[in-house]
Amino acid sequence: MKKTLVAGTLGLLLPAIGFAGEYNLTVDRVEIDTGEFVKQGVGYNRKSPGPVLRFKEGEEVSINVTNNLDEMTSIHWHGLILPFEQDGVPGISFPGIKPGETFTYKFPITQSGTYWFHSHSGFQEPEGAFGSIIIEPEGREPFRYDREYVVQLTDKHPHSSDRVMRNLKVTPDYYNRKQQTLGEFFSDASENGFLNTVKARLAWGGMRMMQADVEDLQGFTGMINGKSPKQNWTGLFEPGERIRLRFINSSAMTYFDIRIPGLEMTVVQADGNNVQPVNVDEFRIGVAETYDVIVRPKDEQAYTIFAESMGRSGYARATLAPEEGMEAPVPGLREPARLTMADMGGMPGMEHGDMGSANEMAEMPDMDHSNMKGMDHSTMMMSEGGASDPFYAKGSGLVPTAANGGKFLSYADLKAQKPLYEEREPAREIELRLTGNMERYTWSINGVKYEDADPIRLKYGERVRFKFVNETMMTHPMHLHGMWSILDVGAGQWNPIKHTVSVQPGTTVYMETEVDAPGQWAFHCHLTYHMAAGMFRKVIVEGGPESTQAASSEQPSEVGGDV
Repeated sequence: MKKTLVAGTLGLLLPAIGFAGEYNLTVDRVEIDTGEFVKQGVGYNRKSPGPVLRFKEGEEVSINVTNNLDEMTSIHWHGLILPFEQDGVPGISFPGIKPGETFTYKFPITQSGTYWFHSHSGFQEPEGAFGSIIIEPEGREPFRYDREYVVQLTDKHPHSSDRVMRNLKVTPDYYNRKQQTLGEFFSDASENGFLNTVKARLAWGGMRMMQADVEDLQGFTGMINGKSPKQNWTGLFEPGERIRLRFINSSAMTYFDIRIPGLEMTVVQADGNNVQPVNVDEFRIGVAETYDVIVRPKDEQAYTIFAESMGRSGYARATLAPEEGMEAPVPGLREPARLTMADMGGMPGMEHGDMGSANEMAEMPDMDHSNMKGMDHSTMMMSEGGASDPFYAKGSGLVPTAANGGKFLSYADLKAQKPLYEEREPAREIELRLTGNMERYTWSINGVKYEDADPIRLKYGERVRFKFVNETMMTHPMHLHGMWSILDVGAGQWNPIKHTVSVQPGTTVYMETEVDAPGQWAFHCHLTYHMAAGMFRKVIVEGGPESTQAASSEQPSEVGGDV
């Protein structure tokens, strides 16, 4: 059975279109109208976002991808466990898809949940080349719902991605619209004292960064299912229904804080894997993450889905309503976050200006670089998103607080519904320091950019513990292709299973991986411009079934612009 997937079904109550068979996707130039500006982009089946791909756990899929562009393209199936040759990363898992050619992806569906797909070539993904994936489980879900919607978020910028990257290279704070003001200086001086305020400003100046450096990219239009706040995507419901919302953050650079005023959300899945239900009023979704929540509106009224950027510089908005045309009030943006020295454990040496080398930093005058390793979460207490939470930076700037004092989801709240692997000790630990230089806008791992780095080599069958040490003032969503990331929240066998792990500034986060997928894989920050600037590694898994041995490391070196 062959299917041509039609875009435009995003966010609708999906019809029963069947599961097994062959699917067709085209990669096309498209026009994207945000209601505020119109720009040329890239899409699938002539639309952006592309179609919902709906599969069934246990089936074998065949997807024909025809490249109608005048440049190379690719599709990466984000979060799917599959043979590495089908992973869709040019230069690592396959050469890419040439203009005018059709490439057929074939792989088994071995999981269920909410995922997404996107280009891994150049900057095609932030230009619109992404879509969503829903995989139905073989058995029953451990939760009930009457209706479901995809809620796919993105940050659409009026500038082309190439232009954005050029501007960031020339002036890293080019898009920072939340600069500190003279009024803020006097306010801080009144609260903290004049001399303390001057010393703090001088310290930030010496680090060649600002307290407002929470987001690299501002001036975007937040969109949900291809609709801007003005265009207002709407999902319908009958009062009393349980509605499953499948949130996907397909943004280039933006973390969103999600809330639906008047409705409590029950988180039931994270990155496609079932978790023990958690009732929250708000949650933060990192770039490339997915969260499934259940809401139950009992009244015949409209509700606003409000997605506010972490830096409070913009938002996306949609509506749940009993009828088309109904709207609910849209909250105003909260005060922008400000980084503090406490975000880096009070260590002024932990800075953006030159974080590529601890030795180089030690040579900088008047700075204490004695504690460059950040904060180890194994020595911290865990709480519900509060100041002692190891998964959020310690200063007042980035510790999230739900609106009206409600419950804000923390990684520490996530517990697996059912363990995926037997608990065992890892064979070894690999430290990955997340490093960068804001002045030159270069990003790296262990102070080395991708093009200068050796691959990370793993052995098939081992369990490895990764230690992320974030030595930058940015939050990095780290994505390992092909294998699950077991996030250590201190819950033992109930630690959640994810494909993308956010690492906050100045924190140390651990995850473990069962090395059960032979081949060559990508491992990178999922912020578009950080990945493109060098925060990327190739992972080679040695050993395993002969039929799936890694391809030659002489593959083309261009890896594309994954986000």
